[in-house]
Amino acid sequence: MTDDDPGPALRTAALEELLVERGMVDPAVVDGFVRTYERDVGPLNGATVVARAWTDPEYREWLLRDGTAAIAALGFSGPQGEHMVVLEQTDQVHHVVVCTLCSCYPWPVLGLPPSWYKDPAYRARVVREPRTVLAEMGLDVPPERRIEVWDSSAEVRYLVLPRRPAGTDGLTVEQLAGLVGRDAMVGVADVAGPS
Repeated sequence: MTDDDPGPALRTAALEELLVERGMVDPAVVDGFVRTYERDVGPLNGATVVARAWTDPEYREWLLRDGTAAIAALGFSGPQGEHMVVLEQTDQVHHVVVCTLCSCYPWPVLGLPPSWYKDPAYRARVVREPRTVLAEMGLDVPPERRIEVWDSSAEVRYLVLPRRPAGTDGLTVEQLAGLVGRDAMVGVADVAGPS
């Protein structure tokens, strides 16, 4: 951004004003849409999907084979979730998700994207140097584990299925879901066990 560049917030406001002025957008509809994704839809939906997969092997297999259908079966679907692919973290491969073009993100399971996900630096660097970027975000991936970076698009959105932490054998689906944070479902964090 230069001194002459108004920045994305001002450009967005100017675009919204123009669309409203021409009758192409109803601000009340946009505000309602944002409120829904800020208050009612969020990472707890994705955490519920993860916890179910951890406790139900048949559901896990279905989720990995047909993420869209398996997620919709739990009631989570809608715009930005029409075609979902689920990537499972293993001891051999670590998955991390980015949208290099803009901020494509699985809204029905994770809500609105965090600011760092939309940041041009994250979008560019995680592709070129994922291990370094993950370490800077607090996640040290062992050198023997391969890192695969997945680029979300308008056609495909990704949800990462994190590894289940040790010490969680007796927990319910609800208790497990409470351990799963948004960042683990993007691949920039692990899930910590109960404290």
